[in-house]
Amino acid sequence: MIFQQTLGNKVTFSGIGLHTGKTITITLRPADPGTGVVFHRVDLTPAVSIEAHAMNVVNTKLNTTIGNGETTVSTIEHLMAALYGCGIDNAHIDINGPEVPIMDGSAAPFVAAIAKAGIKESKKARKYLVVKKPVSITEGDKKASIIPSRHYKISFDLHFPHPAVKSQARSLEFTQSNFADEFASARTFCFLAEVEMMKAHGLALGGSLDNAIVIGDQGVLNPEGLRFQDEFVRHKILDSVGDMSLAGHRLIGHVKASKSGHDLNHKLVMELLKRPDCYTLIEFTPQAFNAPFNIALPELSWLEA
Repeated sequence: MIFQQTLGNKVTFSGIGLHTGKTITITLRPADPGTGVVFHRVDLTPAVSIEAHAMNVVNTKLNTTIGNGETTVSTIEHLMAALYGCGIDNAHIDINGPEVPIMDGSAAPFVAAIAKAGIKESKKARKYLVVKKPVSITEGDKKASIIPSRHYKISFDLHFPHPAVKSQARSLEFTQSNFADEFASARTFCFLAEVEMMKAHGLALGGSLDNAIVIGDQGVLNPEGLRFQDEFVRHKILDSVGDMSLAGHRLIGHVKASKSGHDLNHKLVMELLKRPDCYTLIEFTPQAFNAPFNIALPELSWLEA
């Protein structure tokens, strides 16, 4: 996994936009090394391109939205998590609307689409962003931090005063198989009162039990129940993978979050990027990457277990 990867072929799929309620079509296309992930609003003339990077995030309320001038693409986090989780570094994303379709509320449909397209490896090495010093953001009882680690890992805990959720905690030591098998299919969730409020304000027009876990006073309303007993915290980790991918590089560090969401995730990425003393960019050689933390690389001497 030392070389940059893109899609083997293009793949097209459609789904309902969570907030607009309209059918939106997306085409994922291969991209050259060094391109990154770029969204193209092809419903506009001329088309407007937006690089999926933390610097272009314009809204983090309810989802993560990127923009270029007045043009935006919202709810990108699940697709970004799928691209990162499948090892895709470079991709063009043609989209004919202002939001990524919600699909089933998880990243699994996007993972399936990427698997259908296939993956193509380039001959250009990746650059890894390796955390050297801790970086933290705290707002009230919410906290998100990233600390040095030998691996990319996300630990998350949440608490809601509701018997269907209560307190949940889980960690992901990131590998493609761990993400695909244990986190990609975890769905977004909301409380029934929130849904009613959003719809009253013209939002969540495409929301349903087919694309979100809805929690009522007596518990989960979805007739099929939960996919995992702790699906809520698994989805929060999924969101974190997508939001942290906007750092622009593969990460080596341990993200620790408590009651965090898109806003705090984004602030953590921005705080990290503006503090170059807290990270280094490393391009591994094939020999070094076979055992990157067991060889005498001076750049890695400060890493802890």
